[in-house]
Amino acid sequence: MLRLALKMLFGDTAKYLMLVAGLTVATFLMAQQTAVFCGLMSWTKSTLKNVPAPIWVVEEKVEQVNETNPLLDTDVARVRSVSSVAWAAPIYSGIQRVRLENGNFKIIQLIGIDANTLAGAPARMLEGDLMKLRLPHSVVVDDLGVLRLAKKRGDKVKLNDVFEINDQEARVVGIADAVNSFTGGPYVWTTYERALQYVPAQRKMLQAVICAPREGVSLEEAIAAIRRETGLKAFINREAGFGEFMDQSPEKPTTNFNVSTVWWYVKNTGIPISFGTTVIIGLLVGMAVSCQTFYSFVLENMRHLGALKAMGASNGTLCLMLIVQAFTVGLVGYGIGLLGTAGFAFGALENEQPPFYMPEFVPFAVLAVVFGICMLAALMGIWRVSKLEPAMVFRS
Repeated sequence: MLRLALKMLFGDTAKYLMLVAGLTVATFLMAQQTAVFCGLMSWTKSTLKNVPAPIWVVEEKVEQVNETNPLLDTDVARVRSVSSVAWAAPIYSGIQRVRLENGNFKIIQLIGIDANTLAGAPARMLEGDLMKLRLPHSVVVDDLGVLRLAKKRGDKVKLNDVFEINDQEARVVGIADAVNSFTGGPYVWTTYERALQYVPAQRKMLQAVICAPREGVSLEEAIAAIRRETGLKAFINREAGFGEFMDQSPEKPTTNFNVSTVWWYVKNTGIPISFGTTVIIGLLVGMAVSCQTFYSFVLENMRHLGALKAMGASNGTLCLMLIVQAFTVGLVGYGIGLLGTAGFAFGALENEQPPFYMPEFVPFAVLAVVFGICMLAALMGIWRVSKLEPAMVFRS
């Protein structure tokens, strides 16, 4: 009987293709938009990934890593004086404009790190020597900067190439592997002192202090000590792999800088509403097209179903046939939709735009939603078949 159900489904080509198309569009919209949203949220905390340090200490009112409420220079010494802290180093982080040799201007995310320890330097260098960052006018650019900061379109930045930051020379001594920034500009590292020379002078320039706990002291204990002794706000940088097994209970939401950053963008921007609307539209399109088309398919096959019922097929058997038909269409539509999402992901990763990151749970969540749509469509058909009278097959 199940084989007969599939023959009935594939035999009506128009209805079959319509069902598959509706579920394909629904799958693609839900999976693709969710992945782009997750990718965009991962970009909001890219500085935490690109400046690997266990603990970030910031001004009391700061809620996310891209806020720049400056600290006093003396705050570095205050953090170093905490007994639970092994080391502490200053960090400058800000958006600046660079002038290329061809006269074009580009936006960059400038990172200034401690010249002595190089704490906060990129974890993986692709070219060059990180130690040369201590040389005059030296900077390290990320792999996106290799394309964005080139002299002309199609070229690539090479070691010893030069551009200007605030009318001061910056010479490339290294290329690092980094995560793209939320602003879209490449990351550029230099020493903290040189970063202060590159940017317009202000009364307070220190953006954050990065530090690490002493051996035998947990991250949460160090954070509590920093907050207690300095009055500053301290966060764990889980994005760089620190605090992987720390307590993430709702009672302590502000100990994780990654969560705090993402949650700030969720609450204060229209990004979740924009992407959520598209996901809901995909769900509604799948439900409307699939349910209506499948119900129409059942109505057109009522005579055949009535004949089967007259020959002794039970309601349970007929219902199982409808379920098999609905879920077969669901699997086919889901597979094609996910294949389209994979193709989109390949193009996005090749072109660095748009951001694309699909957590492991997303395909399974989308599959559950698609199966839910299929079950709803099948239930509409089951409701109609349950009222089917076998005698209708003998009517003219």
